[in-house]
Amino acid sequence: MFLDEVDIMVIAGNGGDGCVSFRREKFVPHGGPDGGDGGNGGSVYCLADPSVNTLYHLAGKHHWKATHGGRGMGQKCHGRNGIDVVVRVPPGTIIHDAEHGVVLKDLAEEGQKVCVAKGGHGGKGNVHFSSSTNQAPREAVPGESGQTRRLHMELKLVADVGLAGLPNAGKSTLLRRLSAARPKVADYPFTTLEPVLGIVELSGHRRFVMVDIPGLIEGAHRGVGLGEEFLRHVQRASILVHIIDICPQTGDAVKNYHTINDELRQYSSELAEKPQIVVANKMDLTDSEEALKRFTDAIECDVIAISAITGKGLDKLTERIWKVLKDRD
Repeated sequence: MFLDEVDIMVIAGNGGDGCVSFRREKFVPHGGPDGGDGGNGGSVYCLADPSVNTLYHLAGKHHWKATHGGRGMGQKCHGRNGIDVVVRVPPGTIIHDAEHGVVLKDLAEEGQKVCVAKGGHGGKGNVHFSSSTNQAPREAVPGESGQTRRLHMELKLVADVGLAGLPNAGKSTLLRRLSAARPKVADYPFTTLEPVLGIVELSGHRRFVMVDIPGLIEGAHRGVGLGEEFLRHVQRASILVHIIDICPQTGDAVKNYHTINDELRQYSSELAEKPQIVVANKMDLTDSEEALKRFTDAIECDVIAISAITGKGLDKLTERIWKVLKDRD
């Protein structure tokens, strides 16, 4: 199950208390202080792990606790340190402090790590308080409390290319054709219910990552349909590929083109300004050539004509995507 938002509580361990102790050895009648320090509490970390692709595993475990540090002991023995806890999340996860409304870290790249709750320091034992005027100190420092935080995790998938378009424009069919991803394909709207990533392999050991999101409809930026919830997943994409059903059963291809761009613009001006490759899909249908001419005349921009079913134009499309990606590097 795909999950891209979740709240959890992270609780670091407390530091162990310092020890009050004195040497008790045979033939040493006036042993001095030898109380050791307490151990440090364990901390909680978040790690961007590429083997994880959803936050679903966090939904069933809302509390992540590190262990406390051990108390100091006599003979200057240091208490054991607490054990750290690592919360593994997908690359692209943004960690928010839910109570203060601030971003702690954007784990955009795999292997990035952040401490989200720091363990408390262990207290000092009485061995540290000995002096010429206080040779038998009976004081020690208690361990510090570890941090407790409520976190809000928000996943924005990391992809090079984001697919945008109305339901049934052919985005999922295109992703299946170009990659090993297997999004659901059917002849009714909203067959894609969650974002799907696919790796597109080109000749010469070239590759890029493409993400398909649920189809957008008018009003998506306000929460209408399924699109608004998932638009965040194309925000990280370097470029957008705008898929147009050139022969829609209802509506008009030109109107549909402007509808999607309006939704992108109202959701995020940054998203609307990303480089966009316009693709006319379903060129295997009757009258598609005439429809393509009307469409290109109306929008006055370069359009790549393809058929995700037959494979027509796909080589041209992938090479264009690669060129635009390289130009942005």
